[in-house]
Amino acid sequence: MMNNTKFHLHCRKCGADIPGFKEWFANNQKCPHCGGTYVDVKYHRDYSELKKLIDTKEHVENVWHYFDFLPLIDKKNEISHTEGAIPVDRWEFMEKFAKKYYNLDITVRAYRNDLNQGTGTFKDVAGAVTASVLKENGVKDYCVASTGNIANAFAHYFAEAGINLGVFVPEDTLKINEAEINTYGQGLFRVKGDYAMAKKVAADYSAKYGILISGGNTDPMRVEAKKTMVFEWLRQMGKLPSVYIQAVSGGTGPIAIAKGCADLEGLGYDNRLPRFIMVQPSGCTPMVEGYAKAKAAGFPEGWQNDYPCYENPKTSVPILATGKPGTFPIVASLVKESGGDFVAFDEQYLADMAKLVAYETTVRIGPAAAVCVGGFFESLKNGLLKNGDDVLINLGEGSRRAPAFVESIIYTTKHVASVDECEKFDRSKFEPMLWDKILKIYNL
Repeated sequence: MMNNTKFHLHCRKCGADIPGFKEWFANNQKCPHCGGTYVDVKYHRDYSELKKLIDTKEHVENVWHYFDFLPLIDKKNEISHTEGAIPVDRWEFMEKFAKKYYNLDITVRAYRNDLNQGTGTFKDVAGAVTASVLKENGVKDYCVASTGNIANAFAHYFAEAGINLGVFVPEDTLKINEAEINTYGQGLFRVKGDYAMAKKVAADYSAKYGILISGGNTDPMRVEAKKTMVFEWLRQMGKLPSVYIQAVSGGTGPIAIAKGCADLEGLGYDNRLPRFIMVQPSGCTPMVEGYAKAKAAGFPEGWQNDYPCYENPKTSVPILATGKPGTFPIVASLVKESGGDFVAFDEQYLADMAKLVAYETTVRIGPAAAVCVGGFFESLKNGLLKNGDDVLINLGEGSRRAPAFVESIIYTTKHVASVDECEKFDRSKFEPMLWDKILKIYNL
């Protein structure tokens, strides 16, 4: 393996520097000086080169456009399926709604992670970079606990890297997720219990067989991969959004955005954090509840460690079913720093959000993305958006792995026995019906 003169890892707990991933993996992904598990990647490069990558007018193929600021040494180890080079769409129908009912002049955009060509989710960039780094460092076995999407992305990219992946999922994981992971020939263990139990069994498996386990939401490979969305927003939009909305289970998104913004320091961009609005489904809201309690009390000392934990949360969106969010102290602190908030969205209206988006944009979203879209409407209702805001909604996933959810969106079918029962079709008649449901939800 090549010598690493490109980057080092910096421990957030004690400030020690770790030469690279070879040493990081050898020490079981812990700082050899203090045992800390949260590190930043620091590059031995002129960061002005990053500005050139962002300001390029050339076509961008994938996340590896930013190779010089990703933790891989040799390009021959790159694994990619065009992930990360996805468009930011303008959603004017939401802008019109905000103007008509809340008198707000805002810009609304959607980040199209459903167009990632690996597994069609927000996790594909993490899958690509993690698989590449593990391949470069000769890792042959790995394991991960997951509620769904990261397991699918890892299964896909690790198979291409020749890495054996043990996946531990909660008992209520969707069958389609199980099927897709199996498709890649990776091992899946359906644990009798919730996500917390899946994580425990995965950790025991890692210890028993001496196999590396995913570092979770602060894993430096995942954070470095996802930080590139910040660079892509600048490349495509010319600026960062003032508001970022995401459905959240663990919370790598805001952690990665903060890292991306930090990498922009001194390059002449406005690299302030967007206001983070994190959305959870009504069946699993530990972060929402923890933050609301802290906010009501004026954020007393130690508030970051005071949040509820759910045993076996009952939600119709299993990939967001993190009942014990260990990253709450980090994510909630970033939300507070950014001036943002947490909101919950009522799961009974997920199909209504998906119908509206598909009608207005022809984009088919999955249930977690519908939670995120619902968060936009909740943000309007709660006064979290301001005049002049540039809002970016992260569509974390499409409908690819949610066939039952897609079936719940059926609404135009009419059963007939003959042509005499068929009326000439006019698509536009559905528009007021779809919007009326939204208006009723929010008493408008």
